[in-house]
Amino acid sequence: MRVLLTGATGLIGGAIARALLRHGHELICAVRDPARLTIAGPRCRALAADLAAVPTAAWWQPHLQGIDAVVNAVGILREQGTQTFEALHHAAPAELFRASARAGVGCVVQVSALGADAHASTAYHLSKRAADDVLRSLPLAGAIVQPSLVFAPQGASSGLFLLLASAPVLAFPLRGAMAVQPVHLHDVVAGVLALLEQPPRPLETIAFVGPRPLALRDYLGALRGQLGLGRGPLVLPLPVGLFRLGARVAGHLPGSALDPDTAHMLLQGNAAPAPRFARLLGRAPRDAATFVEDGQAELLRPKAVLGWAVPALKASLALLWIWTAAVSFGLYPVEGSRELLARVGLHGALATLALYGAATLDLLLGVLTLWAPARWRSSVWLGQLALIAGYTGLITLFLPEYWLHPYGPISKNLPIMAAIALLWGLEPGPRR
Repeated sequence: MRVLLTGATGLIGGAIARALLRHGHELICAVRDPARLTIAGPRCRALAADLAAVPTAAWWQPHLQGIDAVVNAVGILREQGTQTFEALHHAAPAELFRASARAGVGCVVQVSALGADAHASTAYHLSKRAADDVLRSLPLAGAIVQPSLVFAPQGASSGLFLLLASAPVLAFPLRGAMAVQPVHLHDVVAGVLALLEQPPRPLETIAFVGPRPLALRDYLGALRGQLGLGRGPLVLPLPVGLFRLGARVAGHLPGSALDPDTAHMLLQGNAAPAPRFARLLGRAPRDAATFVEDGQAELLRPKAVLGWAVPALKASLALLWIWTAAVSFGLYPVEGSRELLARVGLHGALATLALYGAATLDLLLGVLTLWAPARWRSSVWLGQLALIAGYTGLITLFLPEYWLHPYGPISKNLPIMAAIALLWGLEPGPRR
């Protein structure tokens, strides 16, 4: 079978492409940048097609000659520049579907989304539904598949859920009671392949979902257990209004998966009956309690924990440096600071320079902890280690009694230095 596939550089499209090649099919991948296509082989070739520019049905038709099936797996969660919902989810697929009908393509599979129905209200779901409606209006065999939350260890959204699952405490609206019905990527791919082998006629809409709905907190608990982290997480209530406000703020952050639309979709829930999907697979879909396969937990657990621990560690270190600067600038009596400097041998103007110079350096390090460019970060960690080591050495030499202080103001430098060393060690090396 010769299959034209869009979205081959994405998570779902890439998995479908690899499965088609394993099953001996010939593949034409319509991608914006052929250089990004990592799937290679004698039965796979790239077709340069920028769907954001909306290629017309007339453009597609010569490329569909001899094509047995079309799979559209293009999708974005957030708009960026020319990558808009209207272009990528609606207009471009609609032109491809019309061209497929004119070219007599035997099967078309549209990877849509659960929630792209009559109740759709977000731009994401409305654009998916618009393309689905165009496909339904054409005399084609095939299916509109509507996956729920798709789990794949390498997926960005799954990484976010694993991160949340690994946190000991979370705050969610409704205490995480909203319904989800996550489906494993392997089942999504198996379902698409089954549809290509036996295309429904007339065209059918099928929800690709797990075997049962779960409360979001229960899904996170299932993932947490599979990571080997025990029961939890503890989910605290978060006012819905505060959650929506946070989503509006997060929507302005580059790379954020949370914005007002995704927040609304999460609050709506994401579940549907599973029997039709089970019949398509010839078995029950994989349960969320078995998503993490043997041997994966040891790899996924550190990544998930570091996903929230590293930002928390950076924020606490930044606060430590900034607070130390504020204390030195005058929250602690300046005369008391001068007395300590005098014991180190610094007096007068030299003491003033040392006090405010060190405070300025502390403030700078606090700011850089959060906002240093990537090329500077290793130097920032090295600078922090050197400064703390210097402070510790001077205090050990001139004020050794602080090692015996019951609050441990100096001994606490040791775990702080270990934390900084960890952050330094996690910095990626220079690109070659």
